[in-house]
Amino acid sequence: MTGTRYGSYGSSLRDLPRLRTTRRRRESSWDRTGGNQDFVTVHPGETATLADLSGAGSINHIWMTVADMAGAHPENLDNDYLRKLVLRVYWDGAERPSVLVPLGDFFGVGHARTTNFVSAPLQMSPQDGKGFNSFFHMPFADGARFELTSECTEAQMRFYYYIDYDAFDELEDGLGRFHASWNRQCPTDGVDETGMSNAEFEFGGHNLTGDGNYVILDTEGRGHYVGCVLNITNLRHTQEWNWYGEGDDMIFVDGEPFPPSLHGTGTEDYFNTAWCPSQTYHAPYHGLTLPGGPNWSGQISTYRFHVEDPVTFTTSIKVTIEHGHNNHRSDDLSSVAYWYQEHVSTALTLPPVDQRIPRIG
Repeated sequence: MTGTRYGSYGSSLRDLPRLRTTRRRRESSWDRTGGNQDFVTVHPGETATLADLSGAGSINHIWMTVADMAGAHPENLDNDYLRKLVLRVYWDGAERPSVLVPLGDFFGVGHARTTNFVSAPLQMSPQDGKGFNSFFHMPFADGARFELTSECTEAQMRFYYYIDYDAFDELEDGLGRFHASWNRQCPTDGVDETGMSNAEFEFGGHNLTGDGNYVILDTEGRGHYVGCVLNITNLRHTQEWNWYGEGDDMIFVDGEPFPPSLHGTGTEDYFNTAWCPSQTYHAPYHGLTLPGGPNWSGQISTYRFHVEDPVTFTTSIKVTIEHGHNNHRSDDLSSVAYWYQEHVSTALTLPPVDQRIPRIG
């Protein structure tokens, strides 16, 4: 049934000339009266169904933007609404979502903030990063449902969206289901630095187990991990050298013992930067969207996407990273993990809203 399934063509410029017979479809917030009120209003405590698709297909682009209808002001209880709005996506009639992430974090930047940045799968576009885009492909065999839940206190949200997809006659075997999940540890379980020199705190000790690492993803089944966004709030207040990194990435595949096959050399190294970066940078597969303030203070957000180098797993995967060398640091860490899995996961959870609110430091 050539052309009516996901097919063998890719999305590169070289493949664009290949003729296709899939049907392009869209769900959006356009004004059904023909006017210009092209948004849905989402009230506190409300869940809006953005799309409820039947049959087989594949999401290939999502655009969203949102604003508080009352505008921003210092007394607003919901200025951190990007952590209070929750995106849920369900595949193939599943009762549990495969995407369960605060809205802002899903699109690549944490701390309920936005900023202009460009990567291959995710982008935040002007003005000031308020145009959210995803180009992750998300195939489904028997329906897809997108929901947005507001856990705001009082804000009424004006929400605009496109969900673009290809509709198929059927979905062939061998295609994983897209997943995304959010995690946070605030603070991470560091050490008491009393009596330690700054050098001992930043560089001392030996981690030969991986125990106590911050966990980005821990799932069972068959699939491949395709990247993450890591957010850090530096909670250590000192005039001394206060670099938040040095934490080695350790990815344990299929229950392997320490040391894992994929063992890295430091936080900045896993995110493909170097030498304690303090500059904004964004590339197709890695970047530093929020570099923090002086002496690496404040809020940091960084990403690494395994588009050309996905990490495959057969039975399980545990993606971890030290919080400072030897897990010495006690900072606020949160993350989004992105992966594809053979079967829909039933294990995703999300902390309650009061445990998602960003802190300044």
